[in-house]
Amino acid sequence: MRRLQRHRQPFRGRLAAAVLPALLLAACFGDQNSVLAPLNQPGGEPAPRVASLQRGTDREHQRLLAAFGGEYRAPQVKAVLEEIIARLAKAGEGQIGTYEVTILNSPIVNAFALPTGRLYVTRGLLALANDSAEIASVMAHEIAHVTARHAVERAEMEAESALVSRVVAQVLNDPTTGAAVQQSSKLSLARFSRQQELTADQISVRNIARAGYDPYGAGRFLVSLGRNTSFRAGRQSSGDKKLDILSSHPSTPERVAAVTNGARQIGAPGIGEREASRWLAAIDGVAFGDDPADGVVRGRRYLNSALRIAFTAPDGFELEAAREMVVGVSSDGTQALRFDSVALKAGQTLESYVASGWIDGVATAEVQSLTVSDLPAAVTSGKGADWTFRLAAIQAGPRVYRFILAAKGQNDPERAMRALLDSFRSLSASDAQSVSPLRIRLVTASAGDTPVSLAERMASTDRPLEQFLILNGVERSTKLTPGQRYKIVSE
Repeated sequence: MRRLQRHRQPFRGRLAAAVLPALLLAACFGDQNSVLAPLNQPGGEPAPRVASLQRGTDREHQRLLAAFGGEYRAPQVKAVLEEIIARLAKAGEGQIGTYEVTILNSPIVNAFALPTGRLYVTRGLLALANDSAEIASVMAHEIAHVTARHAVERAEMEAESALVSRVVAQVLNDPTTGAAVQQSSKLSLARFSRQQELTADQISVRNIARAGYDPYGAGRFLVSLGRNTSFRAGRQSSGDKKLDILSSHPSTPERVAAVTNGARQIGAPGIGEREASRWLAAIDGVAFGDDPADGVVRGRRYLNSALRIAFTAPDGFELEAAREMVVGVSSDGTQALRFDSVALKAGQTLESYVASGWIDGVATAEVQSLTVSDLPAAVTSGKGADWTFRLAAIQAGPRVYRFILAAKGQNDPERAMRALLDSFRSLSASDAQSVSPLRIRLVTASAGDTPVSLAERMASTDRPLEQFLILNGVERSTKLTPGQRYKIVSE
């Protein structure tokens, strides 16, 4: 059984993706950055650097599978991906190499690669692409990092920056200058990484065009990526905010402009294959969103088929789930929710655990004992500098499920906590088994259908119209084509 793990990090309103070692991994289309290494040349012996990294990448492969929910089995999708990658490799600039693609069981939109040619794409990213040219641009971008030897260049720059900072701070006994050098190195590395991303974008545009795909697919996918990022961040606009100077990625509009300009240098729009029907047919039925074994969000409800528990967030909350926790924020931003799990120490009582407090800097009040869904529970309150807290813990055997409700200022989330605990329940075996994943489904537009009418067929998704527009790369005012198939999310 998967269990929620204890985290002592401060509460954050939005769930952050886990960060994997930067030396071996870099994601180019999600929240993380990838560092890649050159491939073995076909028909020859592995280069010494690649040979030395082989064992490391094998370990990273296993860690990636563990961190991203394991491999997602989708034979039809994988067959299309392998065909696309083979065409890209054949059309590549200089190095051909051997590539192996793995689909990861994660709703996060991400793609990256490891040394020796292992390429990864999440099922979340698969759902965002609308044709073969778009997904080809993603794969070509990752292959471009490999063929351009960006991993080696970045690793060497990181090592040099770290060495210089260490020498100044320790050998020369000048920690102040050492800190300044380190900050300058971070800025230089960020600029260097952003340039690598733009370089990979340009190589990928040329590569997909040579492979026979529509070079404008890169721009279309990046637009969808930007809209999805804004949607996930809860922003109303689709544009990026001011670029963080330490960000390793260029802004989405900058990337879109660059790849579109690159495509125009190849030819006018309309050239190359898109194969939308084939790609959509391949992803029809692919799981969308959270895995029930990790916990799923259905509106304000959270259900976990592995832990066999469920609860409902207070009115106005938007939830986001992961294997390790559930977080939520009220629509006005004045309240926040977190749920996770810990194990009690030997001999420790539930009341003593709650009294000890588990939020740094928050002093707790008297602990009250009660029963929640026939399980022993304890609640208390706390006060921080800017937030008022209600804490609750429910014991189920050796495990303790923890709730934190926080409200800004003088607002007291006591009523919200009471409603939350009243909603908590254990799932029967049959109820747990009935929690099924949402899936991408194709629907054929009829005359008179609009994005609004098709979005109404979306099942249990947050902001269904916005989700429909992003998934299909269309605007609300778009006139749908009768007989054309579009993506919706359904059980």
